[in-house]
This record gives sequence, structure tokens and C-alpha cells, in this order.
Amino acid sequence: MLLAISKEIVLQKNYLAGDIIETIYFGGGTPSLLSSEELTRLLETIYVHFEVTPSPEITLEANPDDLSFDKLTSLSGANINRLSIGIQSFDDNHLTYLNRAHNSQEALSSIEDARKVGIDNISIDLIYAIPSDGHGLWRKDLAQTIALKPAHISSYCLTIESSTAFGNWLKRGKIKSINDEYAAQQFEILLSTLKDHGYEQYEVSNFCLPSHYSKHNSNYWRQEKYLGVGPSAHSYNGIDRQFNISHNKKYLDAINKNIIPSTLDQLGHKDHINEYLLTTLRTKWGTSLDKLQHTYDHDLLGLNEVYINDLLKRDLAKIENSALILTDQGKLFADKIASDLFLM
Repeated sequence: MLLAISKEIVLQKNYLAGDIIETIYFGGGTPSLLSSEELTRLLETIYVHFEVTPSPEITLEANPDDLSFDKLTSLSGANINRLSIGIQSFDDNHLTYLNRAHNSQEALSSIEDARKVGIDNISIDLIYAIPSDGHGLWRKDLAQTIALKPAHISSYCLTIESSTAFGNWLKRGKIKSINDEYAAQQFEILLSTLKDHGYEQYEVSNFCLPSHYSKHNSNYWRQEKYLGVGPSAHSYNGIDRQFNISHNKKYLDAINKNIIPSTLDQLGHKDHINEYLLTTLRTKWGTSLDKLQHTYDHDLLGLNEVYINDLLKRDLAKIENSALILTDQGKLFADKIASDLFLM
């Protein structure tokens, strides 16, 4: 698979039309299983076939149980300068409930050891709305997070999909469904706690200490171009989206024939506007009314005057610097508001 991904990087060398690469992100699946030599080989291939900025953000997603001290040392040697660690919770019972392989001590050690080897730019994932009596365990998770002071935090509401193990457990009565009011309360605790300790919410689910935005994710939310390689990878060149096949064998067979096994999603005028609304409304910068007007010839205010005025009156949104920006309360309904503003 590694050879195929390296080959796809070469095949895709013209996809971004010569743009300079600012971020490199190893994510999806378990990229932490790659050795430092394999990561270095992939990075070398990127550097040969793309122009890369002198100090790129190079992130690797990992779970705590994959991050031994030796592993972290090798990652640092492979020029990984940012980690996104799937902590989820610091409570062992919650980790068992979530079917995680690591325990709370491994979660703590992964962060402490990363810093020892010189990787200070650390993002951790947290899950809220895990069923519990009250909010005490969620507050403890946040207190432990604050004590560790990671540069970046991504926090997501627990969701139960029907096709997953959680979905089957729900059908069999082994677990309870997620209570919307309970989830909203935990989200509000998240916002107030992190704000009180110097974290900025720059996207609905993402928080950082000053100047520690995820450059990679920020580019995605701002509709910048990106290239994804490997099975199931998505790409965007500013015009259309491209989706790689998810089937591993079919992916390998195609790459061996010098064919990029992808499907092209041609975005129309409405698609560009709707995607811009969906991604930018989730951020602290909001949706630029000027960009919608000048780039897409779309007068958002004029076409949605009554609806937007209602958002303003209910303190769900504000307009600053010619941008529609959601308030903390409005962020609870970000996807709903975006869909209400979509062109149909």
C-alpha cells in the first residue's frame, strides 16, 4: 500500500496546479502504524514532486496506545511537528464504554512523552454527551485537559449511527439514546470552561490557545485547495471535488496501471455557494458577504433578509466586517442555519 500511495503522489503532482504546500496531514485509519522510515519516504516523495513551504505544519493522527516513547522519538525524527491524539476521555469507564483500546494513564503518558521528545504542538480529541449522571465526569475531563494545556482541542458530540456497534446496542437496549438537551448543556459547559482558560473557539468543534489554529483544517473550512491520496481520500482543486475509491484491492490494481481510481464530482454554481456557507458559518470568521457577492454573484442578505434579521434579533448571529458570524448560541444550530440559507 505504501508504494501505491507514493505512486499516487507522483500521478497527482499536477492536481494543485503548482500551488505551494503549507500543510501535510497523515490521517484516516491508523497512520501511526507507519514507521519513521515509511513516513520519511512519503515526505520525500512529496518534496520531490511538489513545492513545499520552508516550515510546513506536518500532522499525524494517533491513538494514545500507539504512542510509546520510542515511537514518539522516531516520529520527531521523521519531522512530524504536530500530533492529533484521540484521547476522547480521561475516565476509564467512559473509555471502556467507547470501546477504546487505551486507558487514562496511556492518554496522559502520550501527551507527556510527546513533549519530552520535542513535539509541543499537540491537539487532543474529546467526546461529550457520553451518558452519565449529571455533568461531573465531563467537568473532570475538562479540568484534566486544562491542566495539560494542549495547544489545540477538538471536541465532538457522541453520535450513534444505526450501522455501528453503538447502533446495535441502542436497538438492544444496552445503551440509551443521546439526549439533545443534555448534549447542549455539555456543549455550553465546554464553551465557558475553555473560554475561561484562554482557548479560542475558532470553529464550532475546535479550540486553540492563541496562534495555534490547525492550519490544515482552517484551509479546508476556508475552501482552500487540498489533495488527498490513498483509498477513500477526498481532494478539492477549487473547481471540482475528487473521491478515491474505498476498496483497497481495486485501488491497488488501478494505481499499478497508472490510473488514479477516483470519481469526479463536478460542482455547480449552487454547490459552491452551499459548500461555502456550510463550512464558513462554522468558523469564527463567518461567511464573507463580499466574497459571496463578488465571487459567486450571490446576495445573501438581499435574498434572506427576513430570516437573517430574525437571527440577529434572537442573538443567534451578528454581522461584523461584512461577514455573517454565528454567536455561541447560534453555533448550536450551525448546520441547521446553513441549510436554511442553502440555494435549492
